[in-house]
Amino acid sequence: MRIASFNINGIKARLPRLKEWLEETRPTVACLQEIKTMDEGFPAEELEEIGYHSIWHGQKSFNGVAILADGVKPVEIQRGLGIDGPKEGEGEQSRYLEADVNGVRICNLYLPNGNPHPGPKFDYKLAWMAKLRDRMRTVWEEEVPAVVLGDFNVIPEDKDVWSPKAMASDALMQPESRDAYKRMLGDGWTDAIDTLNPRGGVWTYWDYQAGAWQRDHGFRIDHLLLSPELADRMEAAGVDKEYRGREKASDHSPVWVQVRD
Repeated sequence: MRIASFNINGIKARLPRLKEWLEETRPTVACLQEIKTMDEGFPAEELEEIGYHSIWHGQKSFNGVAILADGVKPVEIQRGLGIDGPKEGEGEQSRYLEADVNGVRICNLYLPNGNPHPGPKFDYKLAWMAKLRDRMRTVWEEEVPAVVLGDFNVIPEDKDVWSPKAMASDALMQPESRDAYKRMLGDGWTDAIDTLNPRGGVWTYWDYQAGAWQRDHGFRIDHLLLSPELADRMEAAGVDKEYRGREKASDHSPVWVQVRD
């Protein structure tokens, strides 16, 4: 069973690239972030044509998450974490979707970026991470095989970025962001990519600016955290890096974990 995450950066603009990746790598489950479309604009029928059934949580122009499953319909468990956005009266943003697929709990997230730092957007990021950790505890208590995955917008350690100095002032690398991430791991979750690449140097994101892709100036912000029940079944994990180099690509590459059935 291959479980993957892909910040698609606009599903309408990247639909050909998405379908290409799905057909070439055939993940059992594919979690998307930044679909950037209202619910009614999600291309469910086109994805069903290649065998993927979907649930999604959309939002106009920004955010949005979806869970795709090969040949089966994801069984929705929860959408949203019950936390309003940083603007007064904004309501909740579309950043979290949870479902069961083939006996595995899939928790798909698009964590707030938090820039500029300091400020209300960074405060929102930390509050959102606290809410996420609360939800992760609840899932943990169910003792089900589970993965919490997506774009966390956190660079966990200096080894996860091409230049710590270049990113030192960014919200993705602040001590508070890193500490919140470490507390999740301290609860007993396994960072799949880091576990199999302890020396670091694995990137999942390359900015469109300043030739970041061509110079390999990237960092790791897309993560897969496994519960003990699923970590025991892990066989491999990696990044489909080549898809970042294709025409009209997302600025992220897909990440994945392979687990025994």
